[in-house]
Amino acid sequence: MISGKSIRIAVLFALLHTCSQQSQAQFRKYSNEFLNIGAGARGLAMGSAQVASVADGTSGYWNPAGLVNVKGHTQVNLMHSEYFAGIGKYDFANVALPTANEKRVIGLTALRFAVDDIANTLFLVNPDGSLNYNNIQTFSSADYAFLLSYGQNLKKNESTVINFGANAKVIYRNVGKFARALGFGLDAGLQIFKNQWRFGLAAKDVTSTFNTWTFNFSDKEKEVLYLTNNDIPVRSTELTSPRLTLGASRLFNIGQTSTLLAETNFDLTFDGKRNTVVSSDPVSIDPKLGLEYGYKNVFFVRGGINNFQQGLADGDTLNQKKVWIYQPSVGAGFRIKSVVIDYAFANLANQSNPLFTHIFSLRLDIDRKRKSAVF
Repeated sequence: MISGKSIRIAVLFALLHTCSQQSQAQFRKYSNEFLNIGAGARGLAMGSAQVASVADGTSGYWNPAGLVNVKGHTQVNLMHSEYFAGIGKYDFANVALPTANEKRVIGLTALRFAVDDIANTLFLVNPDGSLNYNNIQTFSSADYAFLLSYGQNLKKNESTVINFGANAKVIYRNVGKFARALGFGLDAGLQIFKNQWRFGLAAKDVTSTFNTWTFNFSDKEKEVLYLTNNDIPVRSTELTSPRLTLGASRLFNIGQTSTLLAETNFDLTFDGKRNTVVSSDPVSIDPKLGLEYGYKNVFFVRGGINNFQQGLADGDTLNQKKVWIYQPSVGAGFRIKSVVIDYAFANLANQSNPLFTHIFSLRLDIDRKRKSAVF
């Protein structure tokens, strides 16, 4: 008799329980969560409050309308971060290409979040109950997203600038050879600059992004799953509900050399109650706050707070007392001519039980006439 406890694979069976086992499409509250991690150390250091002020190639992720602010050069953005002591790896790459008249910008973005070297112990236990460690193999669980972004200026005068943008995104997810998903979705965004004020709106998954899952188990693997009382999933479609982000920011001049940018964002989700500051059905609201101090547009210091939630107090042994927790972040950046290097120190858990990660990103502005960076 094969022991069910001996052959459970945490990541694999988490997938099996998460994915729908019915043929019809279903909305999933936390579908495609890897697309909510963020992009660029600047934005993550500011608590992910970016929808109003973002003005570089990472706009393809935060708000495609911000791409219009990339002018006069091709821009490349790269980011790498690792989570949970290197178990999870997250990579972001973007290229922004302004048109000749600089009223339109095209962006190409690729994201990957992966957990590698997961042990497949389905056949660890032999039929006679003995253990055979030579049967252990490894696989990877990886999520990919590819975004084609477009930004265009709609209005520009001395006091007001209005920019519009949109994304078409393709999603590919796989869990070893066991499961694969292919999806498609659309985003849209708007930015309005008026004097020192900046306003932003980003609507993600406006058409309800879908993932179509297919599963591939051999007859032998199906037999093991059946004998251990695990369900065998079938082809299914997973839907992601639309999400709306509203934001406002203001730029303050401090003397002739320094600036202070303050931004607040509100994430609105429409898939029922969540553990957020405003939790209701059908709308929940999650606020984000960010600050950026700049010196001569060369050196920057940043901070932010996001992900406000109610959690159980650490010292409450009865698990009855709830307190508000949040995720803080800090960071810095500096510019050397056409190169910008940013760093963020972010907390993945909460302030009382922190789980920090280091995030680095690089921005390179390339002179298209010379086809090289200007140093």
